[in-house]
Amino acid sequence: MRELSDLSLARSEAGQREGELATMRCPYCGSTATQVKDSRPSEDHTTIRRRRICSDCGGRFTTFERVQLRELTVVKRNGRRVPFDRDKLMRSIQMATRKRDVDPERLERLVSGLVRRLENMGENDVPSETIGTLVMEALKTLDDVAYVRFASVYKNFREAKDFELCWANSPARRPMKKISYHRMTISDRSRRGPAH
Repeated sequence: MRELSDLSLARSEAGQREGELATMRCPYCGSTATQVKDSRPSEDHTTIRRRRICSDCGGRFTTFERVQLRELTVVKRNGRRVPFDRDKLMRSIQMATRKRDVDPERLERLVSGLVRRLENMGENDVPSETIGTLVMEALKTLDDVAYVRFASVYKNFREAKDFELCWANSPARRPMKKISYHRMTISDRSRRGPAH
């Protein structure tokens, strides 16, 4: 409770109105009567996490505040231009790492690092190929299965040899075992004897 009163005092001293941080729309009822209950910086101090509560419906939700150095625009392969979406980048990486033992905080740091690299390039227009290449480089060091998963979508794999080539270039550099399937008849199995 002391932190909340300190936060209110800090806002007052800075000349901000009490409700200035609380203008976020509630995702449950749409009301703008929300209040910040807790604010904490992330481990790497690049994000502020705010827990909020809606005065109308009582719903609780979390928002994040991040520094944005410049407005990025993604230039697609077909020439179309769309605003850069950090959340879309995060979803893509989460899909690649799905059911893998990767800490969510590590994913957050990875995405923040990628966004920072894109912003530091000095250009507002970023080709989608550049983003894909940076993601693949990052996933290569994070998790080899996630790397191959992302590459399969990004590079539009069409057949098994595409996966083999990608796996050969993964950090583990483990060759895929060649699996050959032989047709055996029942009589072939019986001649070998019982399986041990």
